[in-house]
Amino acid sequence: MSQSVLLTGVAGFIGFHAARKLLARGDRVVGFDSVNDYYDPQLKRARLAELMRLRDERNADFRFVEADLADRSALDRVFAETRFDRVIHLAAQAGVRYSLENPESYVSSNLVGFANMLEVCRHAKVPHLTFASSSSVYGANRKVPFSEHDGVDHPIQLYAATKRSNELMAHAYSHLFALPVTGLRFFTVYGPWGRPDMAYYSFAEKIMAGQPIALFNHGRHSRDFTFIDDIVEGVVRASDRIAPPNPGFDPANPDPATSVAPFRLFNIGNGRPVELKHYVEVLEAALGKKAIIELKPMQVGDIEDTLADVSEIETALGYRPSTTVEEGIAAFVDWYLPYRRRAG
Repeated sequence: MSQSVLLTGVAGFIGFHAARKLLARGDRVVGFDSVNDYYDPQLKRARLAELMRLRDERNADFRFVEADLADRSALDRVFAETRFDRVIHLAAQAGVRYSLENPESYVSSNLVGFANMLEVCRHAKVPHLTFASSSSVYGANRKVPFSEHDGVDHPIQLYAATKRSNELMAHAYSHLFALPVTGLRFFTVYGPWGRPDMAYYSFAEKIMAGQPIALFNHGRHSRDFTFIDDIVEGVVRASDRIAPPNPGFDPANPDPATSVAPFRLFNIGNGRPVELKHYVEVLEAALGKKAIIELKPMQVGDIEDTLADVSEIETALGYRPSTTVEEGIAAFVDWYLPYRRRAG
């Protein structure tokens, strides 16, 4: 049966792809986004135009609301107009390094905006709220692979701190108001229609322009690069499965990933780390052009290595990301080169 879904961040990278998947299976989608200028709004508008094109071609049920999550009244109006079966909250101020320059935007979007979302979901008695967290919450942790059952109380930049705060806020609402909530920790998402501030996109731009690219930590970083289609499959499956309480929860030895409340946390990662140097080599091969590389020391706020333990989401949802970086980068380049030519 089709569902009525509120999808925030619909003009963003993950939100756009999630909307396409939901519309393709016949769900009724209300997209919500402020279309801010953190990166080129032209790309966000292009994503929205593509969603409108798909809506018209397939007679899909899609409506777009342009508003800010920090504006509680805008959210109230949306919920007054539509009863939602699911809310998928992907809107946030993204970016790790930008949080060093503009912390106020993270407080407004990631804290105030998320608090507003919890409040409207609570009062509307939404059957299930699914929200985007981040692998950055693992912060100073060095035990890999990163597990949802590990403590994550040492964020190393504000973006990570806001995402961890979202998890704690969500648990409080789940506990107090029996609001079913699932949080998803995304690991280094990449693919077509991606964000220009992400490393792989920025690398592609500089390689094509003949400009040098900086590899921090001398390129020895490894990342659990996760292709966008794998991320979205996990988002939709998690949304479909309403978070249950854990009947075996032990308050004397509490599990951070579950609760006596209807609350759950999942990693969504590829589960196969790739060193940054190799990632660049794959990108060079797909673009057919060599990079000019500058090796630089570790940057403040960076996590040295990321690797997801994905056993929990595999067990719970019967799903495991599987796209290789070679396949994923090829798909990105197939989209990127024509888009770059059109954008001029």
